[in-house]
Amino acid sequence: MTTGRERRTNKYKGWQIFRDKDGHWRCYHRKSRHKIDCVRFEPYSLPFDMEVHRINELLAEKQAKPGTLGMLITRYRDSVRFRTELAPRTRADYQNCFDYLQAIEDTPLDRFNPPLIAKIRDKALEQRKFRFANYVRSVLSVIFDWGIEYGYTKDNPASRVKPARRPKSLPDANRPWTDAERETVLAALPSHMKLPIALMMFYALDPQDALSLPRSAISDAGLDTRRNKTGRPIYLPLFEPVAEAMANAPQHDAVTLCANSRGLPWTYHGFSTNWIKLKGKLEVEGAIQPGLTLKGLRHTVATILAEMGRDHGTIALVLGHATEAMAKHYSRRADMTRQATSVVADFGEELNKRKTRVVKPAG
Repeated sequence: MTTGRERRTNKYKGWQIFRDKDGHWRCYHRKSRHKIDCVRFEPYSLPFDMEVHRINELLAEKQAKPGTLGMLITRYRDSVRFRTELAPRTRADYQNCFDYLQAIEDTPLDRFNPPLIAKIRDKALEQRKFRFANYVRSVLSVIFDWGIEYGYTKDNPASRVKPARRPKSLPDANRPWTDAERETVLAALPSHMKLPIALMMFYALDPQDALSLPRSAISDAGLDTRRNKTGRPIYLPLFEPVAEAMANAPQHDAVTLCANSRGLPWTYHGFSTNWIKLKGKLEVEGAIQPGLTLKGLRHTVATILAEMGRDHGTIALVLGHATEAMAKHYSRRADMTRQATSVVADFGEELNKRKTRVVKPAG
């Protein structure tokens, strides 16, 4: 089984990343001696990762063999679709799959068929578990589709391969938070984390969107932004809990609405590290149940809206989803709860009716 430490090492394979005697970050590619500006790209942040991948791509382009998977990946990463149409976080997730596929990048494209894709999926399932295996299959489908459009491939074998089955024992991913958990976390947050969490908790913003939100995106009129993943606009009135969090947030000069304890824009890695520490402490204390995720706050908003009787179109509008299908997926727990509650109520009423029909034995 591949550990997190090993994956991180593989991610920066061939790179030297260190602090000099003055405590400043330095980074260079060992073979080409290409340097990265660590002031502009903070080491281990998402922009830093993308810069590493960009340089790796340039170096790999000279080595990718024509007609191979490596060539298709290189061409796709250089495309307008990858560079401009995908959110940074999505590009990073795709790159994680490309890194995993590096071992077979010399495989000729004409050798790819459904059985081979299924074997790749199964190998990823064995090494990296269920979600990563299905993401690899999906990414392969995306690049083969793109290859058909631009004449690099004639077929998409991944489209005819089913996703790996979800293990029955696997808990729900990004489950909704309970009301008690929301109140507990809000009370335990340090001041510089309250506003980002409020944006996720009450506006259902993706963590990355909340952390990168510019100051100009929110005013007395409310929130005016776009979701990075879908590009869908989000217009929401100023919500009292968010307004309160903004008023109580520490003052800073960062260009983003939210800033860390040093007054600098949050990186996703930095915020996630702080959140995991806080969550772990609350779990040990028994104040919250295991399984809370920042992404789960989007599910929480969708669930509450569904419990209020809002339709899937309205939920999609609030969450910035491109389709109602995703809104339906996010609010499925509320739909199930509402249906089950109705059934149980009807069942209880039926039992009461049956009681009245029972003939008491003569005394």
